[in-house]
Formats: sequence, structure tokens, C-alpha cells
Amino acid sequence: MKKINGIISLSETTNHLLDDAENLVAPSPAHPILIAELAKNKRLVVVTHSSKRATELVGELSALTEKVMEFPAWETLPHEKLSPNSDTVAKRIKTLYNLDKAQVIVVPIRALVQPIITSINRTPILELARGDSFIFTDLISSLVERAYTRVDLVERRGDFAVRGGIVDIFPPDSDYPIRIDFFGDEIEEIKSFEIGSQRTFAPITEKVSLYPCRELLIGDEVITRASDARGKYPELIEILNKVQDGSYVNGMESLIGLLHPEVREFLDFLPGDFEVILLESERIRNRNLDLIKTSDEFLEAAWSNASSAQGMSAPLRSELQRAGYSKIEEVEGSARKRGLSWRTLNLFGDVDDPVVTQFEEIPPYRGDVERLIRDLRTWLTSGYLIALAFRGHGLTERYLQLLSEADIPARVVEDLSTTPTRDAVYLLSSSYESGFEDKSRKVILFAEADITGVRDRRAASGKLPTRRKKAIDPLELKRGDYVVHEIHGVGRYQELLKRSVGGVEREYVVIEYAASKRGQPADRIFVPTDSLELVTRYVGGETPALHRIGGGDWIKAKSRAKKAVKEIAGELIRLYAARTSLPGYAFSPDTTWQRELEDSFEYVETPDQLVSINEVKADMERPYPMD
Repeated sequence: MKKINGIISLSETTNHLLDDAENLVAPSPAHPILIAELAKNKRLVVVTHSSKRATELVGELSALTEKVMEFPAWETLPHEKLSPNSDTVAKRIKTLYNLDKAQVIVVPIRALVQPIITSINRTPILELARGDSFIFTDLISSLVERAYTRVDLVERRGDFAVRGGIVDIFPPDSDYPIRIDFFGDEIEEIKSFEIGSQRTFAPITEKVSLYPCRELLIGDEVITRASDARGKYPELIEILNKVQDGSYVNGMESLIGLLHPEVREFLDFLPGDFEVILLESERIRNRNLDLIKTSDEFLEAAWSNASSAQGMSAPLRSELQRAGYSKIEEVEGSARKRGLSWRTLNLFGDVDDPVVTQFEEIPPYRGDVERLIRDLRTWLTSGYLIALAFRGHGLTERYLQLLSEADIPARVVEDLSTTPTRDAVYLLSSSYESGFEDKSRKVILFAEADITGVRDRRAASGKLPTRRKKAIDPLELKRGDYVVHEIHGVGRYQELLKRSVGGVEREYVVIEYAASKRGQPADRIFVPTDSLELVTRYVGGETPALHRIGGGDWIKAKSRAKKAVKEIAGELIRLYAARTSLPGYAFSPDTTWQRELEDSFEYVETPDQLVSINEVKADMERPYPMD
């Protein structure tokens, strides 16, 4: 991450407010600056209202300070019959293992209020390096104990495959799988390889750390609890039988309250020298109320099909609710009892709340280059220090050319970790999200979105999105339109309405599903309009059957789709093998204009797409087939 901290300096007034205020008000661009300043003398936990904001904040803070970590939330609710992604689990466990190295930990509210099993950081990290001695069979057992799945061909994070003296492993926190070559019981070589071609491309010389793929690992205690629960709760018999046999089953995390009742909150894992900062506290509290309400509703729906006609038994509900979301007030009370400092940083506040006025937002230019050039020329004449931060190298070079043509002195720099001079406009590549103007010290930082008016269209190369989807506009939906919810499956859109939760009125999209029991009215869910990324239009060619909330039809449909994708992937591999045997015409390597065109692409490429793009380019530049 490119540093920009060399152009930031707090005034005496701002420093005074930062030291004393428990509830501070500041514009959005100032939030990462103030947090980075606090992090110089304190260890911080910063709570955001959403996972998206948490990821953005990690990128902004990384440009200002060191040792920034993220503790992500599950993509699933505590009581659904779905397991969180292995890469999310590994990132959570990795953060807990490295708390002593963290200066700032960014946590979405969803992760802060969800109880965590106490044994999550007790399983030793499996570390492998070239030259290490490791009994081959012990490695296989260690992977199975950490919930890695043995397969014939490694394709997904958490998979591993064994062929002779070779073990392929896809670490859940890695972009690429690794291939470990044994000579007897000694690791002779470790290399990364590509999923599409299954060919190695880079040796790994440093130590590889393998984190568990699940938070709930099946051990003797869990097996014993599963065995005891079989007789008490026959409605859970299907999952409990598999757990008792030592098999990892999708959705077993929904029974954490039953299988591992010893749980703690995230803050309980921290030493006492951390300070908690709530970023936009009102949005956090409203989100917490929504999470609790949705989780409670889903707890009833998820197990209603398996329960008796009278509904879920009170003892079972009590067992499962141990793993449900806590109230933010309870978390705050517990934190204060442990001596953790607690404060807020908001966009708005009460009339008595102190306000940081040193930094101001920059009005967006929305691609108006002529106005930007006029303003830059005026600011330079007035002695301002100016920096432009772009996400891609192509736009950096493009604006360097535009400023040169306008006779504005400009320089491309690697970072701004030291204070530059004020005789030119500085350009650099950085993922900083929001620019600011510091009028008191005559400093301006433009982020790419401030200039182009386009936000969140591209992700950092290290980002690992689970999927790409076209967001729906509820105003374009008609009653009866089929939609797909990422968690619940195919439903029918009913209406857009307003409901009051915790005294705050919000808009919800109402989706109707099949009745959970015969003769009963259809079930409905209420999706907040700020969570519509979970909902897409149904694009199938025929009228679908509605799924039941908590039923198995949606899970089976996704399994069939994954199987079809696997068959298509096999066909592509065979096609790739045939294509590499043919000679071709060698095209020229990428030019500066080619890179600029790619950097201006407004959509998010997935890691698999980026791999395919690079492979196609390599093939086009090679006149002969690969060895």
C-alpha cells in the first residue's frame, strides 16, 4: 500500500479534540486520518456498520499507518444451514492468532456482536517449509483435522489432493494453491500452481502457514455432544449423525450453541490495552437491531420444517440462541467492565459534541477535466500542496499527460511518506477512497472517485470476491417478479414498504416464499434496501418453483449447478490442452495504452478471470506451444 501520511498534519485544535472527546464529529474523509493519528499511541478496534465499509477503511488506513488488520464477519447468519466461506474463516483465525502484532483492527458490527467459540485459536498453525521433515501420513491427518477436504483435483479453497509423493493444497487465505513435493519424509519443493492448467509457475521459499478451514472443528468433545443431543433433539438427527461420524457437513455451524456452548465475544479475546471506536455509531446500532431481528426470525424458519407442529421446543431454542447476535449495549458494558475505552466518531452529533473543522470533503468533479485543471492551477499559485491518487497505473500516466499539456508541473511518485515540496502536482497509485482539503495547512488530496465521480467499481487485486452479480433496483420490480436471494433461494417480489425498527424508519423489499408447512400461508422475508446486494433477478428460462425458507431445495440446486460448472471446467481443460499443441502467431507485449485501457475498465474482475486474461495474453505472445 502506497503511503500518503507525509502530507497530513493535525492542527493543535484537532489534536486537543482527539485527546479529550469521547464523542467526536468529523467529515468522512477525516475519519481514517484521525484513527491513524490515534493509532500512534494506542491500539484500536474500529467498528463499522458494514463489511464493505470495513474493507474500504482497511485500505485507507494502510496508506496512513502500519499493522492494520481486518476481522471479517461471516457471510451467513448464525442459525442458517450454510457454512461460512473458508477464506473468511481463515482470515478471522489469522487475525486472532496475530493480535499481538496488530495496531488497528477493523471489525464490522456483524463480527463484533456474534459470539465466537472459545477454542477458535487453540489449534496449532500447520507450518511447512522446503527442507522440513514431515511424516507424509501425519500431514494428511493434520489437514483432515483442520477441516480440509480431500478431493481428486484441487479446485476450491480448503481442498487438498494426494498423488504419490505429491500433495496439492489450496490454503484458504491464498490466491493460488500450492504443490508440495516430498522425497521420502522431507519436503523437497513447494510451488504455486494455477487451477485452470494445474501447472506450477513459481517456487515458494518462505514458510507456508495453513490455517483451519472451519471455526468449529470436530474433536472428541464435539462428537460426544452430538451423540448426547441425538436423543434429546430428533429434529436435528440428520446433521448430528454426520457430525458424530466425524464428517464435516454444510451448515453445522448453525448448531454451535449446542455442539460448543462455550462462546465469547471478539473483544474478550483482546488484551486490555485496546480502545474501541464506533464509526457512525447510529448506523451501527440500527444495523445491530436489524441483525438481531433477522437472526431470530431465521432461527424459527430454519428449523420449523424439522420441528413438531407446535414449533421449536424451548430447550432447543435456548441451546441454539447461545450463538445468536448480542446487543451492542451488552458488548459495550462488557468492554467497559474489562477497562476497554469506548468512544464514537460520527458524521453528525448533538449540539454539544466537538467538531473537527480542519478537514473538508472535496466536491466531486465527475470527469470535468477542464474545471479540475483550472482549480489546480489556482491552488498551485496559492501555494497549496496537491496530490492525486489513482487506483491504476494507466490513469496516473494519463493525468500526467493531461497536466503536462496544460503546462501544470506534475510528478509521478511511489508514495508520499515524506513531505513533498509545493511546486508541482504529485500523482501516485493508491486505493485511498476519499480525498480531503485541509485549508489551514493548504493541502489537498484527490482520490480517483473525487475526479471521475465513480466509486467502488474496481477492487484491489488482493480482494477475493465470492461472486459477481447485477444489483437490482426495487423500483424496477413488479409484483410477482421472481428474484433470487443468496441465502434463501428463489422467491417472488411482493412490495416495497417502510417499517420502523428501534424508532428508525427504513425501507424493505418484501419477498414471498413457499409455505414452510402444508396448509399454512406463504412465508415472507423483509430485506433492507441497504442489503440488496444479496438479491438478484431470476434469469432462468422457465417459471421456477418457489423455495421454502430453511428447506434443502436451494442447497441442492446450488450443488447441481456446481457439478455442471465442474463438467464445463473439465471440457475447458481438455480444450486448453489441445490448443497448446498448435503453433500460433506471436503478438506484441502490452503497451502503455493497453494498460491504460485495462485500468479504465469499470467492473470487478474475479481472480479466476484475471488468471484467464494473463494466460490468454501469454499464449498470444508465444509463437510456439508450451513445453
